[in-house]
Amino acid sequence: MARKLFGTDGVRGTANTHPMTADLALRLGAAAGRYFRRDQSAAHRVVIGKDTRLSGYMFENALTAGFTSTGMNVLLLGPVPTPAVGLMTPSMRADVGVMISASHNPHEDNGIKFFGPDGYKLSDEAEAEIEQILESEIEPAQARHIGRARRIDDALFRYVERAKSTFPSHLRLDGLKVVIDCAHGAAYRAAPQVLWELGAEVIPIGVAPNGTNINDGCGSTHTAAAAEAVRQHGADVGICLDGDADRVMVLDETGAVADGDQIMALLAGRWAGEGRLKGGALVATVMSNLGLERHLGESGIALHRTGVGDRYVVEAMRAGGYNMGGEQSGHIVMTDYATTGDGLIAGLQFLREMVETDRPASALVRCFAPVPQLLKNVRYGTGADPLSAEAVRRAIAEAEAQMGARGRLLIRKSGTEPLIRVMAECEDEGLLGQVVDGIVAEVEAAA
Repeated sequence: MARKLFGTDGVRGTANTHPMTADLALRLGAAAGRYFRRDQSAAHRVVIGKDTRLSGYMFENALTAGFTSTGMNVLLLGPVPTPAVGLMTPSMRADVGVMISASHNPHEDNGIKFFGPDGYKLSDEAEAEIEQILESEIEPAQARHIGRARRIDDALFRYVERAKSTFPSHLRLDGLKVVIDCAHGAAYRAAPQVLWELGAEVIPIGVAPNGTNINDGCGSTHTAAAAEAVRQHGADVGICLDGDADRVMVLDETGAVADGDQIMALLAGRWAGEGRLKGGALVATVMSNLGLERHLGESGIALHRTGVGDRYVVEAMRAGGYNMGGEQSGHIVMTDYATTGDGLIAGLQFLREMVETDRPASALVRCFAPVPQLLKNVRYGTGADPLSAEAVRRAIAEAEAQMGARGRLLIRKSGTEPLIRVMAECEDEGLLGQVVDGIVAEVEAAA
């Protein structure tokens, strides 16, 4: 069953523009409520979290109206990281969890993503069924069965304690100076609190959300501000989260950045050495660098690749019995601790490595030499399909022939934005730029 509304990470778009309107959010809440409230005689509940976007208030109220109209009781968590929703859905015996966030996107965008009763994101099939209900006449609950809504005051405390519990109890962060960039997003209170309570000297930035500054020149997609803070304060390390705190980038004491591939290489090697890496494998997407694959292979660790999207990484992890995976973009999934990517917990694992090895961050952020990789994005208009253009297909075929066995080419549509992503890897950097620029030019002409 094909999906029309859901992308690779829920429903996403510009607030007050289809599909991200209050009206659709209300109907989507009602459809999801009807999908999960199959036993009409039992009490059912949903937990709803959000990041700090101004439009979050609108979508929170609309979703609440939709869910309660079908008899679901709503528990409002307020601003919490996405992984907190994955944690609290099963721990509060909810039938479904909802996170209102557009992750690393600018404040004008927002999104709605669902978690099942087990705390994992819904499958494509479940999302397709919700869409089917959405397109039909949604049966409301009888007046006496309308749901109730209430705020949960200790949601932040629950998540803080869970995050702290993933750090070894015999270790402390005393003596470490840590810059934490929360992107003015969902972890603006939780992340600094966790680090401080574990003993670190904390230098927080990106912790003054105003509804419109989320991800604005800060966070995991804009690390320059954190790098400057690391150098200015003489910090030992920097941790950069995105708007909903499910991604992380780590900075060493010079401001150099370790992306998700480098972090996964470090942690997978540590876990393999401890006998904790289930299946002796790491799960990552087709975007992960070829250098990561080579590095893992030298250590006897297999790399299993999936399509782009942390949800597909988690699905492959669960199917294969693996407990670590992620994306180059900074989603690090460790199912021993969380059901989805958790930037703060991944950052704590990096800090654990620093403490236990007594090595500086600069000795840990570069586990392997990446193969030169170039990614460029091309925005396209509504209704356009650049990848179907004959000139684009011809340019892609010519590029693949030019690179041959020396490189790798990946062209795809973003699942969260109207972008064509053109990515290539090649040992020959001159050829790399040539093939990417040639494809980009043809996509721009067709867009």
